[in-house]
Amino acid sequence: MSGAKDRPSEAQASPEGQEELVAEAAARGRDADPAEIADADRRLEQLLGQIDVAEVSNAPAEAPLPNVGGALAGVAMRTAIPLAVTGRTVRLFVRGVEGDVEGELALGVSPELVRQAAANRDAVLLECAPTAAPLVIGVLQTRFPDELVLRAGKVRIEGDEELLLRSGRGAMRLRADGDIELVGSRISAMSRGLFRIVGRMLRLN
Repeated sequence: MSGAKDRPSEAQASPEGQEELVAEAAARGRDADPAEIADADRRLEQLLGQIDVAEVSNAPAEAPLPNVGGALAGVAMRTAIPLAVTGRTVRLFVRGVEGDVEGELALGVSPELVRQAAANRDAVLLECAPTAAPLVIGVLQTRFPDELVLRAGKVRIEGDEELLLRSGRGAMRLRADGDIELVGSRISAMSRGLFRIVGRMLRLN
């Protein structure tokens, strides 16, 4: 029997050569021992079974998703007006409900923020579930307040090119190049301690 390397591949063989290869394979199949064919089939089945088991065992296990449809079926969102805050408890006015409603602050919601909303008559957003007290999850701003209070450990206001503070005829402008302009009808500056004015040149009038 000639070696396989001396026989052209199926991709390179001529149509006549391909017919000869097919005829040769068919002849081998007819002349093969039935016991050898059965043994080859059995080994093939075993190999395929091992491959299937390996693929299933190596496949990552998928965690089942929690079924939260029933738990969230009765949850609703609505707005209310806070009236008073005591600790983490909020007394609320809810449109369409007779009397005040008692709710709770959600985790992370600041009581001071809700107190400020109560003073400004701003609305809050409620999460309502059938078996729990209404939960205040945030404050809604629907208009410009009469008074805006910024309160934090540090307040930082930056302008890349210019910062302007203005009220009526008084203004202060800070530019990126370092120029500072203060304008007003009357300017008063007072100090309880040392008042120092330092500059390379001072000009009065």
